[in-house]
Amino acid sequence: MMQQRSSSFAAAMLVIAASTLAIATPVAAQGRLAGLPDFTELYERQSPAVVSIDVTQKARRGRFPEIAEDDPFYEFFRRFGQIPRPRGAPEREPEAQSVGSGFLISTDGYLITNAHVVDGADEVKVNLADKREFKAKVVGADKRTDIALLKIEAKDLPKVSIGDPEKLKVGEWVVAIGKPFGLENTMTAGIVSAKGRDLPQENLVPFIQTDVAINPGNSGGPLFNLKGEVVGINSLIFSRSGGYMGLAFAIPIDVAMSTVNQLKDKGKVTRGRIGVQIQEVTKDVADAFGLPRPAGALVNSVEKGGPADKAGVESDDIIVKVDGRDVRSSNELPRIITMVKPGTKVTLGIWRKGALREIAVTVAEMPEETASAQPRRGAVPKDKAKPNKMGLALADLTDEQKKELDLKAGVLVEDVAPGVRGNVQPGDVIVAIINRGTTTEARSAEQVNAALGKLDKGASVALRLRRGEQQFIATIRLNSAE
Repeated sequence: MMQQRSSSFAAAMLVIAASTLAIATPVAAQGRLAGLPDFTELYERQSPAVVSIDVTQKARRGRFPEIAEDDPFYEFFRRFGQIPRPRGAPEREPEAQSVGSGFLISTDGYLITNAHVVDGADEVKVNLADKREFKAKVVGADKRTDIALLKIEAKDLPKVSIGDPEKLKVGEWVVAIGKPFGLENTMTAGIVSAKGRDLPQENLVPFIQTDVAINPGNSGGPLFNLKGEVVGINSLIFSRSGGYMGLAFAIPIDVAMSTVNQLKDKGKVTRGRIGVQIQEVTKDVADAFGLPRPAGALVNSVEKGGPADKAGVESDDIIVKVDGRDVRSSNELPRIITMVKPGTKVTLGIWRKGALREIAVTVAEMPEETASAQPRRGAVPKDKAKPNKMGLALADLTDEQKKELDLKAGVLVEDVAPGVRGNVQPGDVIVAIINRGTTTEARSAEQVNAALGKLDKGASVALRLRRGEQQFIATIRLNSAE
């Protein structure tokens, strides 16, 4: 009986403890909620300057012959979404519609959105928060930064305040206002997850990554800081479903405004270039070149007759500064140079042969479209050599291969042993070996094998490779094949 009472008492105490916890938890939660920001005032002040954009496009689809509705093929085409024209029916081009967001940057009707929102548009309509509707003119669009400038004919309009994305900090609260899934003036909130994100095929934009809920229709809408200033333009999401998955990317507003100002003044965007091909400086590359830390942009090749070539920039140089500004990664260099007005002279800080030097380069204008060369490869002989200390089977280039590749010297990679880590493939041509800032031209397979044999086990070595029309640096450690 005593044991039963003890059990009853213990159970009662658990109930009391649970009840106490249930009562105390809301109080604690209220204390935590008190520290959260209040977005109501921001929404009231800034939402009038946010617009929704409706785009109409004439659907370009193939023509079909006239088919009667009782024809068996009529049902076949209908099931696959291609409705053939019934006999006697007039030809009519169908229309496709899409939605996006934008925001006003001036009281006289200039507004910004994403270039992909209005790409191929036959008609663009802008709907203001006060329900007024205007037809918009696309002043200009730039696909490389995904920015478009639009104009509506109106006066005394609300406009946003422009902020400084450089002052944004990771963890800071930000909010978006837009038209996700056609739902106008929707606000969502989150934090800055990262800054300066590099995305594939988007090397001119250092994206702001957030966890703000962004969905189709938010594209082109503003990203605000807590001061109510626009710091970015919501542009991309990472998604496997087509909807929000916690990763959203915004174009920094300073990048956008640089594009907008040129579109407004000239109707197009001009960018600077210096005529170099570059790659990232990894730790192994830094070790091989004697650079104190991995930073900068490694020059793979220099365009003959281009600005860098005329100034004296060479392959294997590492550009670490532009006008005193640090180049922290290879992706930063094109962003810095493209922002420079063509014809301007800049000073490059160059790391060459273990020492820093300065070279003045006059920036040229980047063409709108740059054709990419198709890679070629020399033929690989059938009788392959034995792998060397690095796990590479090397052979001398034939005179025919040298002529085809326009090389005076070089060593062909016939095979790569299993376990070799590094971007080296059969058919590559080794042009030079780089170790601790010293560059040795690759003249023969015997010479390269002997040079590698003298290096310490575990040392990083950089190889200047030729692959088709491209040259680049690949680094591997001498024991990586073991």
